Amino acid sequence: MLSVVTSVVFVILAAADVPDFAAHFGSKTRYEDSAAYRRLLAELGADRSLLRAPSGERCSPVHLTALVRHGTRHPTVKNIRAIRQLSNLLRPDRRDDRQAQQDQSSPEGGRDGDSSTWLRDVLRRWDMWYTDDMDGQLAAKGREDLRQLATRLAASFPSLLGEESVRGGRVRLLTSSKHRCVSSAEAFQEGLHLAANVAPVHYRHQVDDGLLRAFEGCRGYVEGVEKNRTALAEVHKFKHGPEMESLRKKVAGKLGLPLHDLTPDLLEAAFFLCSYELAIKSLHSPWCFLFESHDAEVLEYKCDLKLFWKRAHGHAINLLASCPLFHHVFRTLDKAGWPRRATDAPPDPASILIGHAETLLPFLGLLGLYKDETPPTADNYHEQHGRSFRSSLLVPYAANVLLVLLDCARGPRLQLLVNEAPVRFPGMPDEDAPLYRDVRTAYRHLLDGCDYVEACGGTAAGRGPNTEL
Repeated sequence: MLSVVTSVVFVILAAADVPDFAAHFGSKTRYEDSAAYRRLLAELGADRSLLRAPSGERCSPVHLTALVRHGTRHPTVKNIRAIRQLSNLLRPDRRDDRQAQQDQSSPEGGRDGDSSTWLRDVLRRWDMWYTDDMDGQLAAKGREDLRQLATRLAASFPSLLGEESVRGGRVRLLTSSKHRCVSSAEAFQEGLHLAANVAPVHYRHQVDDGLLRAFEGCRGYVEGVEKNRTALAEVHKFKHGPEMESLRKKVAGKLGLPLHDLTPDLLEAAFFLCSYELAIKSLHSPWCFLFESHDAEVLEYKCDLKLFWKRAHGHAINLLASCPLFHHVFRTLDKAGWPRRATDAPPDPASILIGHAETLLPFLGLLGLYKDETPPTADNYHEQHGRSFRSSLLVPYAANVLLVLLDCARGPRLQLLVNEAPVRFPGMPDEDAPLYRDVRTAYRHLLDGCDYVEACGGTAAGRGPNTEL
């Protein structure tokens, strides 16, 4: 059963002063600001379980596979350098004397002028505290993200993540080699131990980039998308399109900068600064006052375009590069659901895999989820407001995809949850927890095919890892 008390406390703690567009930061959105999570808690009654077996059929969970994104992180070096460049542009010693005089002579009664002058002064005094050595490292808030997630899952699935499983080391945990993921894996285990009242914590996890960063070894993906500028043509077009240009002029005016100084990348850096200050420090940063809700939606769409065309449905190879992970998950579920002899060792009650936004998105794509009838492009922004592919809802920090195998009277059933909210498998709109054999049949074309070697054309050698997400 879900620990409603824990969840409600979690939301109350998150309900501090936040920008009204806090759920529009794309992959840099806090988990607690995700609209999907807020909806879940609003709908959830005090005695209602996440598990939704068919009425009249008794079921019990026998296995949980959880694919989890790392928690809140610091900016990467690339973002930190853009933030530093933006901050330097606003320093008093870099300002044009004419602009300074204009600020000082702003009319007393001009509210817009006064607010812009105030904001510029505040941002010029802002302390640039990010340093290059932070480079995507997990923040303290990120550790808490994973501890809380583990605590909630342990409360929801006590038979799988309880004291017996924790003491016996029977929760299998795999992680990407990235430091933020390894740290997240440690924090998740701390949460499990805390929930089970087991101390001390003995960290037990394995690194497996072959599963969680399989795209790095996929030559077809690296050459066809990662290194191919035309693959992201829609992103580049939108970046310099009318919506972004209008926003760039607006923000440059608020900052008192010449338009040519505020590049699209620096505009995005200012937006990211708002998100980082909120996510890492729980601050309603002054950088947030540069933007309004409709501005955030433009920048969110730019993020979604990039993720759609680079990591999700935009190109088939984006999904095929995650075939190893898809096969691994279903092999794990197969093993947990097979009939066993009395002498066989029981399967692990839970498998936790910790990776990145670019780990979760292709997996969701292979499941056939969040694929809109009309793909997002640079030209259809105004027709995409109701799109289902929104990274802010799908892959905030600590995002998760849960697959719960249930032992039921009619046979094993499988329930899918995305960010702890029940989601139905495509093609099975009438069942929350369809029979596992039916789910397997629905994905037979991927389980019997989805050939990584054929799709990727071997191994891509001699390239550094991508660290964007």
